Amino acid sequence: MLRTIREYVDFQAKERPDAVYLIAPEPKLRMTFGGLQKASRKLTHYLVERGIRPGEKVALLMHNGYQTCRLFIGAMYGGFCVTPLNLLAQASQLEYVLNHSDATIIFVTPDQLERLNAALVNVAREIQIVVCDVDAEEFIAAPDRIAEMPPVSEEHDALMMYTSGTTGKPKGVVLTNRSVVSGGQFVSAAHELGPQDRVMASLPLYHINAQIVTATAPLVHGGSLVLPHRFGVSNFWSLVARYQCSWINLVPTMISYLLNGQEAAKNDLDLSRVRFCRSASAPLPPSQHRAFEDRFKIGVIETMGLTETAAPCFTNPLESAQRKIGSPGQAFGNEAKIINPEGDSLPSGATGEIMVRGPNVMKGYYKNPEETARSMTAEGWLHTGDLGHLDEDGFVFVTGRIKELIIKGGENIAPREIDEALLKHPSVLEAAAVGIPDQHYGQEIMVCVVLKAGEQCSEDELRAFCQNELGAYKTPKLFRFQAELPKGPSGKVQRLKLLETAAG
Repeated sequence: MLRTIREYVDFQAKERPDAVYLIAPEPKLRMTFGGLQKASRKLTHYLVERGIRPGEKVALLMHNGYQTCRLFIGAMYGGFCVTPLNLLAQASQLEYVLNHSDATIIFVTPDQLERLNAALVNVAREIQIVVCDVDAEEFIAAPDRIAEMPPVSEEHDALMMYTSGTTGKPKGVVLTNRSVVSGGQFVSAAHELGPQDRVMASLPLYHINAQIVTATAPLVHGGSLVLPHRFGVSNFWSLVARYQCSWINLVPTMISYLLNGQEAAKNDLDLSRVRFCRSASAPLPPSQHRAFEDRFKIGVIETMGLTETAAPCFTNPLESAQRKIGSPGQAFGNEAKIINPEGDSLPSGATGEIMVRGPNVMKGYYKNPEETARSMTAEGWLHTGDLGHLDEDGFVFVTGRIKELIIKGGENIAPREIDEALLKHPSVLEAAAVGIPDQHYGQEIMVCVVLKAGEQCSEDELRAFCQNELGAYKTPKLFRFQAELPKGPSGKVQRLKLLETAAG
């Protein structure tokens, strides 16, 4: 069994050098496995020549494209730890990540350069900047062979992804080669994927789902991916048909858009090769699950994963008759159990915290041993922060969250980040954000606000304030003015009770 990204690239380049791995529709470029190997070797030489040592962080601030995928795979191939940065991050968050990650070089697209320079103002460490056009066929002038390739093992760090925590400070999830490769192996095995399979990769490559499910899995099973710049309702099905994709990978937000958009799968498009739609990153409402299958005649395989598990940890079976709507499936490649607050395992049907363990689970949180110790047991079990139960067949049903993260469109948002932004407003005394159900995003943001005595402030004013402080994506959808916030004996806001405000 191959255990590193380099081993898989070299294996596929040897076995099927001329087979297509990557298709980039906009510049109409294709890359073979042989080409991927050459590009990865060039990148390794390029980074070594610039003084970047194996194991150091190579950051990417880039939207989807031909070069983005080459850099993502190539950095891991060379023994470096690739660190994709979220394009939705605000300047302050970007600044924190650049400081915390110890990144030594960053590849950035021209449209992100201004944001990057603003974030670097308060970063004391020197970071090399390389501006890169994602649609360029070639941009690195370096030989594809070097005297000696840096050694890489399954224990070497391959990927570091930042995810929001309940404190609002992003946490760096460190994934080894074993974690990344295991994630790709689990996806490939669970869906019985092979060299004949091609996936429509619509998610951004700064998202763990895209990195593992649509970039790493095809490398494992010798398949290919179609990587457009971004997801679009108007051209989604035409791209699926044009490139003869055999499976599609979506999140519930995208499924909702496809169901509600003006453009649908046209009768004259050949979608006969599409075997299934994989849904992940957030719970898929059963009503949308059934509606998608009825409308597009494509079965949906609902799954579940975390950044900390290199994407997959639960999946429904490939056989449609064995799937259970409303469940993200059974543990695959992992072990799963349900525990009570004391840590005792619970029987089938009993609700508690969902725990997972497996080779795909993270190494830990970067420079945060305390949080790592809280999140992982000595035996390797990971606290997911999700509440749920296992049925008699081992299917997991998620019923809530212990953690207070809001998951909007598959992106983690810390409620405290919303709170703290609103507390900067001169009229706001208290603020508490919570996730509420949303048809398109899975969850939207509601915030309950207590104004200072004698102060007045409109919802429109607070919305404009939030857009300036947080950006449009993290600006709450609903504002609720209250006389006070529900609190426990210790004075901590009880966020779950705020949901009653949304229902009222």
